[in-house]
Amino acid sequence: MTTTKATTAKAGTRPGVVVQSPFSTLFRQREGARGLALDIVLALTRISLGWVFLWAFLDKLFGLGHGTASKAAWINGGSPTEGFLSHGAVGPFTSFYHDIAGAVWADYLFMIGLAAIGTALLLGVGVRVAAGAGAILLVMMWTVVLPPENNPFMDDHLVYALTLILLAALNAGRSFGLGGVWARTALVRGRPYLV
Repeated sequence: MTTTKATTAKAGTRPGVVVQSPFSTLFRQREGARGLALDIVLALTRISLGWVFLWAFLDKLFGLGHGTASKAAWINGGSPTEGFLSHGAVGPFTSFYHDIAGAVWADYLFMIGLAAIGTALLLGVGVRVAAGAGAILLVMMWTVVLPPENNPFMDDHLVYALTLILLAALNAGRSFGLGGVWARTALVRGRPYLV
């Protein structure tokens, strides 16, 4: 005796056609307890990294007093790049970072990057693009201070960059995120790099 998977059909649909909720892609993409556990870890990791980027944006924009004092906030005329790049840069790229510290274009690119990467990761949309941009930004931040203070070469910037690449490879936007809905939009269909 063979078993068949049960299907549900709404009135007016063909028998045997499975009707899914448009929100079903917010939940598990993998089957079983192990799949659910993986989805939970992927979602928590994605959301956590998204918050790291978004918090950096908010703190630098408003000067919430954690990393940026209120008087140094971007909305109060401060520069999000000047302090770190002018005073923190050491190593082989020091002169490059001193040259761009406080440049208007650098401030805008940095802040737009933080906000876009953080939002995309939190929502689970455009995770591949966000992960690529985030990894590049993190590696650049790693090169500001070389060698790192507590290790010959490894620091949290590189670990975060590798984690972002892993999230993109595992399609983490579909794990309790809007990645499935995003993938079906006209903008993304046929463009897997935008997933």
